[in-house]
Amino acid sequence: MSNVTVFGVGYVGLVQASVFADAGHHVCCVDIDENKIENLKKGIIPIYEPGMESLIEHNYNEKRLIFTTNAEEGVNYAEYQFIAVGTPPDEYGSADLQYVLQVAENIASYMTDSKIIVDKSTVPVGTAEKVQSRVQEVLDKREMEIPFSVVSNPEFLKEGSAIDDCQKPDRIIIGTSDDSVNKCVKHLVVC
Repeated sequence: MSNVTVFGVGYVGLVQASVFADAGHHVCCVDIDENKIENLKKGIIPIYEPGMESLIEHNYNEKRLIFTTNAEEGVNYAEYQFIAVGTPPDEYGSADLQYVLQVAENIASYMTDSKIIVDKSTVPVGTAEKVQSRVQEVLDKREMEIPFSVVSNPEFLKEGSAIDDCQKPDRIIIGTSDDSVNKCVKHLVVC
C-alpha cells in the first residue's frame, strides 16, 4: 500500500482520502482551516455523506488517516500529492485557480524527493500545465532539480452516493504524458 497526501478536506478531498484509507493506504489530510482539522480529529465531520462518519472514525482509529494544517508534513508524508482544494468561480465565472496553484507552490517549496502531483479539484483544461509551471518556478528559485509529474484525475461524485462512486467508479480519467505514472496513479485510484 502507498502513502498519500490529500490537500483540502472539503467534499472531494475528504471522500477521496477516507476511501483511500479504507482501501489500506496511509493518508495525510492537509487543510489550512485549523478548526476543521481539530474537529475531524474529534470525529466531527464538516460534510454530510451517508457512511462517511464511520468510515473516517474507523480509519482514523486504525491510524491510516491523519489530519494536519502543516503543509510541510503533508509534502514529506507521501510521493502522491492530491490537490483537492476549492475552485470557486472568479468574477467572470471561470474557476479560480489561486488555491490550486498555492498548493502546487507549497508542494514545490517543501519537496525533497520525487512527487506525483494529482489535480483532483474541478479545474479547466490547461490547469496541469499551470501547476507544472508553478512547481518548476519554485524549484528553479530553490535551485533544486527534483523530478515530479503532474496528473489530472477529475472526480465524478454525486452527493449522497460519493463514497460508492469513489469506491466503484463508472469511469476513471487520468491524464498525464508519463505512461509509468499513468499506471501508478490508475493502480492507486482503482483500489
